[in-house]
Amino acid sequence: MPAGVSILTLARFRRRHLRRLIEGLCRSKTQPGELIIVDMGGPPIDPPAAAFPIRILSLDADRLPLAQARNLAAASARHERLIFLDVDCIPMAGLLGAMLETLEAHDALVCAEIHYLNEHALHGEWDDASLRRNSKTHPVRAFPAAGIRVEPNPGLFWSLAFAVRRRRFNNLGGFDSRFTGYGAEDTDFGFRAHQAGVALLFLGGPGAFHQHHENFDPPLQHFEDIIRNAEIFRDIWGVWPMQGWLHAFARLGLISLGDRSIITVRPPNRGELEMARSR
Repeated sequence: MPAGVSILTLARFRRRHLRRLIEGLCRSKTQPGELIIVDMGGPPIDPPAAAFPIRILSLDADRLPLAQARNLAAASARHERLIFLDVDCIPMAGLLGAMLETLEAHDALVCAEIHYLNEHALHGEWDDASLRRNSKTHPVRAFPAAGIRVEPNPGLFWSLAFAVRRRRFNNLGGFDSRFTGYGAEDTDFGFRAHQAGVALLFLGGPGAFHQHHENFDPPLQHFEDIIRNAEIFRDIWGVWPMQGWLHAFARLGLISLGDRSIITVRPPNRGELEMARSR
């Protein structure tokens, strides 16, 4: 029987990733009550058949409307338990059940561990065991082997795979739609949850697999978004977010980073973008 949980994801292009996310949900030991997809542009979405309802909402904008899209998905959800999954993620078979069990016991933000897949992991048949063998975890975020751990640093909240009660999400005001494009909207949400006394829990055991795709390090393709959103965040919280990226921009001579302001020297050039690109 489907569980009373709404799975929420955002899609812009990445159609193949979306189909694998849905396949992962279909393989889940706990079936969701629904999947809500917010389509932020790209080719039409044609999801595969599933045993649970799939609803597609449209939200198009010049910049990635990540905060607004997550809020739209949450407002449209039919269930009290919400699990946000990035379109790049494939949930492990036990993830939904573990997250729901944790939400029953804790009115908190619950983050799942992410296992980053290599480029060959999804060639041919796959299951959780094979994907585990072809993935690695994040070097900074330390998750327990099982159970939960309270994470005191709200800056380590991430929105790739997290669960929250809908009433708590609404009480926190959702994501701040002043953040447009890429960067800082999830850190801001984590800070507001911390300010409200809401615990950040890192869930051990079943997590989610992040599908391999082209990446930039640092993310120069989002240069303007990151600068704008960093300044918004600094005005609210008095500290800089995304400091690793900002310092990388400064080392490239793209910005001058002060305690209170960012001066843009120049945008990244084509050569710098190619150097940052990883395939």
